[in-house]
Amino acid sequence: MNERLQKILYFPITKIIVCIAVCFSLFVGAQNLVLKPLFYSFIPDQDLANPFIHIISCFVLLFSYYFFFRFYDKREIKELSVKHLAKEMFGGFAVGFLTISLAILILYVLGYYHVIEMSTAHYPIRLFTTLVVAALIEDLFHRGLIFREMEKWLGTHIALLIVMLVETSHFFNPHANLFTLFTDLCWGFTLSMLFVYTRRLWLTYFFHLGWNFAQPFYGSNLTGLNNLGTIIKSRFEGPVLLTGGDIGIEGSVITVLFLIAIGIFLYYKARKEGKIIKRKTIG
Repeated sequence: MNERLQKILYFPITKIIVCIAVCFSLFVGAQNLVLKPLFYSFIPDQDLANPFIHIISCFVLLFSYYFFFRFYDKREIKELSVKHLAKEMFGGFAVGFLTISLAILILYVLGYYHVIEMSTAHYPIRLFTTLVVAALIEDLFHRGLIFREMEKWLGTHIALLIVMLVETSHFFNPHANLFTLFTDLCWGFTLSMLFVYTRRLWLTYFFHLGWNFAQPFYGSNLTGLNNLGTIIKSRFEGPVLLTGGDIGIEGSVITVLFLIAIGIFLYYKARKEGKIIKRKTIG
Protein backbone atom coordinates (compact mmCIF):
# COMPACT_ATOMS: atom_id res chain seq x y z
CA MET A 1 0.00 0.00 0.00
CA ASN A 2 1.20 3.50 -0.86
CA GLU A 3 2.75 5.05 2.26
CA ARG A 4 0.83 8.31 1.89
CA LEU A 5 -2.47 6.47 1.43
CA GLN A 6 -1.71 4.31 4.45
CA LYS A 7 -1.11 7.41 6.60
CA ILE A 8 -4.47 8.83 5.49
CA LEU A 9 -6.33 5.56 6.15
CA TYR A 10 -4.83 5.15 9.62
CA PHE A 11 -5.11 8.79 10.62
CA PRO A 12 -7.31 8.92 13.77
CA ILE A 13 -9.94 11.23 12.29
CA THR A 14 -10.20 9.03 9.19
CA LYS A 15 -10.73 5.96 11.36
CA ILE A 16 -13.41 7.74 13.39
CA ILE A 17 -15.33 8.83 10.28
CA VAL A 18 -15.07 5.46 8.53
CA CYS A 19 -16.00 3.49 11.68
CA ILE A 20 -19.10 5.61 12.35
CA ALA A 21 -20.14 5.40 8.69
CA VAL A 22 -19.71 1.62 8.48
CA CYS A 23 -20.99 0.58 11.91
CA PHE A 24 -23.93 2.98 12.06
CA SER A 25 -24.96 2.06 8.51
CA LEU A 26 -24.98 -1.63 9.43
CA PHE A 27 -26.93 -0.84 12.60
CA VAL A 28 -29.59 1.21 10.77
CA GLY A 29 -29.70 -1.22 7.85
CA ALA A 30 -30.18 -4.23 10.12
CA GLN A 31 -32.98 -2.45 11.99
CA ASN A 32 -34.93 -1.17 9.02
CA LEU A 33 -34.26 -3.75 6.33
CA VAL A 34 -34.16 -6.96 8.38
CA LEU A 35 -35.32 -6.77 11.98
CA LYS A 36 -38.40 -4.55 11.69
CA PRO A 37 -39.88 -6.37 8.66
CA LEU A 38 -39.12 -9.72 10.30
CA PHE A 39 -40.48 -9.04 13.80
CA TYR A 40 -43.43 -6.91 12.70
CA SER A 41 -44.53 -9.74 10.40
CA PHE A 42 -45.23 -12.12 13.30
CA ILE A 43 -45.55 -9.69 16.25
CA PRO A 44 -48.10 -7.06 15.12
CA ASP A 45 -47.92 -5.18 18.44
CA GLN A 46 -44.88 -2.91 18.05
CA ASP A 47 -44.64 -2.42 21.82
CA LEU A 48 -43.88 -6.15 22.07
CA ALA A 49 -41.71 -6.36 18.95
CA ASN A 50 -39.51 -3.31 19.52
CA PRO A 51 -37.66 -4.62 22.61
CA PHE A 52 -36.42 -7.61 20.58
CA ILE A 53 -35.41 -5.30 17.73
CA HIS A 54 -33.58 -2.96 20.10
CA ILE A 55 -31.58 -5.70 21.83
CA ILE A 56 -30.58 -7.47 18.61
CA SER A 57 -29.63 -4.09 17.13
CA CYS A 58 -27.25 -3.55 20.06
CA PHE A 59 -25.47 -6.79 19.26
CA VAL A 60 -25.28 -5.81 15.58
CA LEU A 61 -23.63 -2.52 16.57
CA LEU A 62 -21.18 -4.18 18.96
CA PHE A 63 -20.22 -6.94 16.51
CA SER A 64 -19.81 -4.45 13.65
CA TYR A 65 -17.48 -2.33 15.82
CA TYR A 66 -15.57 -5.40 16.99
CA PHE A 67 -14.96 -6.83 13.52
CA PHE A 68 -14.30 -3.41 12.01
CA PHE A 69 -11.32 -2.85 14.28
CA ARG A 70 -10.18 -6.47 14.13
CA PHE A 71 -9.87 -5.91 10.38
CA TYR A 72 -8.76 -2.25 10.41
CA ASP A 73 -6.28 -2.24 13.31
CA LYS A 74 -5.57 -5.99 13.48
CA ARG A 75 -5.55 -5.81 17.28
CA GLU A 76 -7.26 -7.22 20.33
CA ILE A 77 -10.40 -5.17 21.01
CA LYS A 78 -9.71 -4.59 24.69
CA GLU A 79 -12.38 -1.93 25.10
CA LEU A 80 -15.00 -4.66 24.56
CA SER A 81 -13.29 -7.26 26.75
CA VAL A 82 -15.79 -9.16 28.91
CA LYS A 83 -13.17 -10.08 31.53
CA HIS A 84 -14.86 -8.05 34.31
CA LEU A 85 -18.24 -7.65 32.63
CA ALA A 86 -20.45 -8.75 35.56
CA LYS A 87 -18.71 -6.49 38.08
CA GLU A 88 -18.67 -3.48 35.77
CA MET A 89 -22.24 -4.08 34.62
CA PHE A 90 -23.83 -4.31 38.06
CA GLY A 91 -21.44 -1.80 39.65
CA GLY A 92 -21.86 0.77 36.88
CA PHE A 93 -25.65 0.49 36.84
CA ALA A 94 -25.85 0.68 40.64
CA VAL A 95 -23.63 3.79 40.87
CA GLY A 96 -25.52 5.54 38.08
CA PHE A 97 -28.90 4.73 39.61
CA LEU A 98 -27.81 5.60 43.15
CA THR A 99 -26.34 8.95 42.09
CA ILE A 100 -29.75 10.05 40.83
CA SER A 101 -31.40 8.44 43.87
CA LEU A 102 -29.28 10.52 46.26
CA ALA A 103 -30.27 13.70 44.47
CA ILE A 104 -33.94 12.67 44.69
CA LEU A 105 -33.52 11.88 48.41
CA ILE A 106 -32.09 15.34 49.06
CA LEU A 107 -35.01 16.96 47.21
CA TYR A 108 -37.44 14.80 49.21
CA VAL A 109 -35.89 15.88 52.53
CA LEU A 110 -36.04 19.53 51.40
CA GLY A 111 -39.72 19.11 50.52
CA TYR A 112 -39.21 19.62 46.79
CA TYR A 113 -40.09 16.06 45.70
CA HIS A 114 -43.48 14.45 46.31
CA VAL A 115 -44.53 10.87 45.52
CA ILE A 116 -48.05 10.55 44.13
CA GLU A 117 -48.25 6.86 43.22
CA MET A 118 -46.10 3.96 42.06
CA SER A 119 -47.02 1.77 39.08
CA THR A 120 -45.31 -0.05 36.20
CA ALA A 121 -48.36 0.51 33.97
CA HIS A 122 -46.80 3.67 32.55
CA TYR A 123 -43.41 2.09 31.78
CA PRO A 124 -43.51 -0.49 28.96
CA ILE A 125 -40.32 -2.49 28.41
CA ARG A 126 -39.78 -0.85 25.00
CA LEU A 127 -38.94 2.42 26.79
CA PHE A 128 -36.15 0.75 28.74
CA THR A 129 -34.74 -0.94 25.64
CA THR A 130 -34.83 2.44 23.89
CA LEU A 131 -32.51 3.73 26.63
CA VAL A 132 -30.33 0.63 26.17
CA VAL A 133 -29.81 1.44 22.48
CA ALA A 134 -29.39 5.21 22.90
CA ALA A 135 -26.76 4.85 25.66
CA LEU A 136 -24.83 2.24 23.67
CA ILE A 137 -24.66 4.38 20.53
CA GLU A 138 -23.38 7.36 22.52
CA ASP A 139 -20.85 5.48 24.62
CA LEU A 140 -19.51 3.24 21.87
CA PHE A 141 -18.85 6.18 19.56
CA HIS A 142 -18.00 8.91 22.09
CA ARG A 143 -15.87 6.88 24.49
CA GLY A 144 -14.96 3.65 22.71
CA LEU A 145 -14.14 5.37 19.43
CA ILE A 146 -13.61 9.15 19.55
CA PHE A 147 -12.05 9.38 23.01
CA ARG A 148 -9.89 6.28 22.54
CA GLU A 149 -8.50 7.40 19.18
CA MET A 150 -7.95 11.00 20.32
CA GLU A 151 -6.27 9.85 23.53
CA LYS A 152 -3.87 7.59 21.65
CA TRP A 153 -3.00 10.47 19.33
CA LEU A 154 -3.10 13.54 21.59
CA GLY A 155 -3.06 12.24 25.17
CA THR A 156 -5.75 11.97 27.83
CA HIS A 157 -6.18 15.66 28.62
CA ILE A 158 -6.80 16.86 25.08
CA ALA A 159 -9.02 13.84 24.39
CA LEU A 160 -11.08 14.78 27.45
CA LEU A 161 -11.57 18.32 26.14
CA ILE A 162 -12.58 17.04 22.70
CA VAL A 163 -15.18 14.59 24.04
CA MET A 164 -16.51 17.18 26.50
CA LEU A 165 -17.14 19.45 23.51
CA VAL A 166 -18.74 16.57 21.58
CA GLU A 167 -21.20 16.11 24.46
CA THR A 168 -22.45 19.68 24.00
CA SER A 169 -24.49 18.27 21.08
CA HIS A 170 -27.07 17.63 23.85
CA PHE A 171 -27.60 21.39 23.82
CA PHE A 172 -30.13 20.78 21.03
CA ASN A 173 -32.33 18.74 23.40
CA PRO A 174 -35.63 20.35 24.52
CA HIS A 175 -35.39 23.07 27.22
CA ALA A 176 -31.58 23.23 27.08
CA ASN A 177 -29.91 26.33 28.53
CA LEU A 178 -26.46 27.58 29.54
CA PHE A 179 -26.46 25.54 32.74
CA THR A 180 -27.27 22.33 30.83
CA LEU A 181 -24.37 23.19 28.54
CA PHE A 182 -22.13 23.14 31.62
CA THR A 183 -23.79 19.86 32.66
CA ASP A 184 -22.96 18.36 29.25
CA LEU A 185 -19.28 19.27 29.71
CA CYS A 186 -19.26 17.64 33.16
CA TRP A 187 -21.00 14.57 31.73
CA GLY A 188 -18.34 14.22 29.02
CA PHE A 189 -15.58 14.51 31.61
CA THR A 190 -16.96 11.97 34.08
CA LEU A 191 -18.09 9.38 31.53
CA SER A 192 -14.69 9.56 29.86
CA MET A 193 -12.95 9.09 33.22
CA LEU A 194 -15.01 5.95 33.81
CA PHE A 195 -13.58 4.69 30.53
CA VAL A 196 -10.03 5.79 31.37
CA TYR A 197 -10.12 3.98 34.70
CA THR A 198 -11.13 0.59 33.25
CA ARG A 199 -10.11 0.93 29.58
CA ARG A 200 -13.34 -0.93 28.83
CA LEU A 201 -16.73 0.30 27.70
CA TRP A 202 -18.89 -1.49 30.26
CA LEU A 203 -18.52 0.61 33.41
CA THR A 204 -19.22 3.76 31.41
CA TYR A 205 -22.14 2.23 29.55
CA PHE A 206 -23.92 0.72 32.53
CA PHE A 207 -23.40 3.86 34.63
CA HIS A 208 -25.04 5.76 31.77
CA LEU A 209 -27.89 3.23 31.61
CA GLY A 210 -28.48 3.34 35.38
CA TRP A 211 -28.40 7.14 35.32
CA ASN A 212 -30.89 7.32 32.45
CA PHE A 213 -33.23 4.67 33.86
CA ALA A 214 -33.35 6.29 37.30
CA GLN A 215 -34.77 9.56 35.99
CA PRO A 216 -38.06 8.28 34.51
CA PHE A 217 -38.16 5.74 37.37
CA TYR A 218 -38.57 8.64 39.79
CA GLY A 219 -40.96 10.49 37.48
CA SER A 220 -38.43 12.98 36.16
CA ASN A 221 -37.99 14.20 32.60
CA LEU A 222 -34.88 12.85 30.91
CA THR A 223 -32.73 15.51 29.18
CA GLY A 224 -35.87 17.53 28.59
CA LEU A 225 -37.98 14.63 27.28
CA ASN A 226 -41.19 13.76 29.11
CA ASN A 227 -42.36 10.83 26.97
CA LEU A 228 -40.11 8.12 28.41
CA GLY A 229 -42.61 6.77 30.92
CA THR A 230 -42.63 6.72 34.71
CA ILE A 231 -42.66 4.15 37.49
CA ILE A 232 -43.07 6.59 40.39
CA LYS A 233 -45.55 9.29 39.50
CA SER A 234 -44.25 12.35 41.29
CA ARG A 235 -44.29 16.12 41.54
CA PHE A 236 -41.24 18.38 41.65
CA GLU A 237 -41.56 21.85 43.09
CA GLY A 238 -39.03 24.37 44.24
CA PRO A 239 -36.09 26.29 42.71
CA VAL A 240 -35.24 25.15 39.18
CA LEU A 241 -31.57 25.23 40.18
CA LEU A 242 -32.31 22.35 42.58
CA THR A 243 -35.08 20.44 40.76
CA GLY A 244 -33.71 20.77 37.23
CA GLY A 245 -37.00 22.14 35.94
CA ASP A 246 -38.15 20.88 32.54
CA ILE A 247 -34.76 19.31 31.85
CA GLY A 248 -35.25 16.84 34.70
CA ILE A 249 -33.23 15.92 37.76
CA GLU A 250 -29.98 15.65 35.80
CA GLY A 251 -30.24 19.42 35.35
CA SER A 252 -30.16 19.93 39.13
CA VAL A 253 -27.07 21.53 40.64
CA ILE A 254 -27.15 18.70 43.23
CA THR A 255 -26.84 16.02 40.55
CA VAL A 256 -24.15 17.94 38.69
CA LEU A 257 -22.06 18.26 41.87
CA PHE A 258 -22.29 14.49 42.38
CA LEU A 259 -21.26 13.97 38.76
CA ILE A 260 -18.25 16.27 39.09
CA ALA A 261 -17.22 14.56 42.35
CA ILE A 262 -17.24 11.13 40.66
CA GLY A 263 -15.18 12.45 37.75
CA ILE A 264 -12.58 14.15 39.97
CA PHE A 265 -12.28 11.06 42.17
CA LEU A 266 -11.69 8.86 39.12
CA TYR A 267 -9.19 11.34 37.68
CA TYR A 268 -7.25 11.29 40.94
CA LYS A 269 -7.29 7.48 41.02
CA ALA A 270 -6.31 7.19 37.35
CA ARG A 271 -3.46 9.68 37.75
CA LYS A 272 -2.20 7.88 40.86
CA GLU A 273 -2.26 4.54 39.05
CA GLY A 274 -0.50 5.88 35.94
CA LYS A 275 -3.52 5.61 33.64
CA ILE A 276 -3.31 9.17 32.30
CA ILE A 277 -1.62 9.12 28.88
CA LYS A 278 0.63 12.04 28.02
CA ARG A 279 0.70 13.61 24.59
CA LYS A 280 3.49 12.23 22.46
CA THR A 281 6.21 14.75 21.70
CA ILE A 282 7.71 14.91 18.24
CA GLY A 283 11.48 14.78 17.94
